[in-house]
Amino acid sequence: MSFDPNEHRDTSLRSWEEAASGWARQQPAMREFGAPVSHWMIDATVPQPGERVLELAAGLGETGMLAAELVAPMGGVIVSDQAEAMLGGARERALALGLSNVEFQVLNAEWIDLSVASIDVVLCRWGYMLMADPPAALRDTRRVLRPGGRVALAVWDELDRNPWMMLPAKELRERGLSEPPAPGTPGPFVLGNPERVRELLEQAGFVEVRVEALELHRRHASFEEFWDSTLDLSRQLHDAVLDRPEDEIADIHEALVERFAPYTGADGSLDIPGRALVASASA
Repeated sequence: MSFDPNEHRDTSLRSWEEAASGWARQQPAMREFGAPVSHWMIDATVPQPGERVLELAAGLGETGMLAAELVAPMGGVIVSDQAEAMLGGARERALALGLSNVEFQVLNAEWIDLSVASIDVVLCRWGYMLMADPPAALRDTRRVLRPGGRVALAVWDELDRNPWMMLPAKELRERGLSEPPAPGTPGPFVLGNPERVRELLEQAGFVEVRVEALELHRRHASFEEFWDSTLDLSRQLHDAVLDRPEDEIADIHEALVERFAPYTGADGSLDIPGRALVASASA
């Protein structure tokens, strides 16, 4: 079947609206997991006092809120996402941090409803790979950036380098509960190639492109914590697993305990490696 971009956009929006509560519950763990990526992006773009920063596909806005402290007091940050429910969690986070220079907008990153050359820095952590048309999103990113403006993004490296997702996906596929995505369709690992990331940025008109791999670690005190967190964060896994009979859910649970044994310590804690690709460029 051919890929229907509009159907993907509609499905993606519904999925993220439904997933927002789980992401809010798991925010501390995901903040720790993603912190090296967010800090790399901030270091790469060096937001300055007085500048205007846009975070696309922001989710709970972790990266943009790091920038908010740097551009204050005269500068500001727009934390944007297609899902209003995600922005609800981001508002709560900004309130807890006491940030007064952050605004929130529902935006689709493929056609950003902002003026030409109105932004100094764009940040997008783990967003472009999930969009129906990443080249269009990157072209519109460049459109809203001022001359000399900076962009930083992150995508996941290939699936094999991210066992935190590879092993559950493999288990479900072997059980016939899911299928691999068709080549080229949006998904967490579709842009897991440094040369492809570079090519997309250059085709969108960016210069001074830099792409690096960044090693990450997903740590949990126990497998049960990892299990609950994964079901909270992944709507696809949640639905595929929890729709099964109770005895099959228990079988999946035990099979994954065994698959993650190489990453399990003597005390039962998990340290699961991951790898992201991070990139920066200038408009």
